[in-house]
Amino acid sequence: MNWKPQLDSREESKYDVDNMKSFTLSLITLLCLSFAALAQTPEPKSPGPLKAIAVLHPTAGNKAGGTVTFTEEADGVRVQADITGLTPGKHGFHVHEFGDCSAADLASAGGHFNPTSKPHAGPDAAARHVGDMGNVDADASGAAKLDYVDHEISLTNDQRSVIGRSVIVHAKADDLKSQPAGDSGARIACGVIGLAKGQ
Repeated sequence: MNWKPQLDSREESKYDVDNMKSFTLSLITLLCLSFAALAQTPEPKSPGPLKAIAVLHPTAGNKAGGTVTFTEEADGVRVQADITGLTPGKHGFHVHEFGDCSAADLASAGGHFNPTSKPHAGPDAAARHVGDMGNVDADASGAAKLDYVDHEISLTNDQRSVIGRSVIVHAKADDLKSQPAGDSGARIACGVIGLAKGQ
């Protein structure tokens, strides 16, 4: 039973109006807070595999460009590259340490991504840099495609994750043995690896 003080009719009417205003204000506040909470609810993540992408841009005087995608699979990460504007033949193709393509010669990207301190080698070697992806092979028109599953690269939050690093394409072929970087010449294109939309 609600207790209400003994009031004359004028005071009683004012008391009821004040209570109604207070109730209405409380209701409006509650509704506003509910809408604010709904607005801040994050968009649900995609139930599919993790996916990342790098968009390659050329250095001055070069024409190389394209995309490289990284898609998580049960036994590794599928790497798919589609690159144009290359000279025909093989070109070194690596993940570099930093996601920084700002320097004219791309030195800002650092060396090959090598968190496990292994020697430089080819992508199929037992001991290699995590960033060693070998070569892309351009045809007579300068187009190169690559599609393979890499067993060292990761997209999750661990020491082998390539998210936030960069993909570099080089002017020459990687010989897959010279230290520290395969003697693959100048850096001619770069792209920062980021999570794809919906991740």
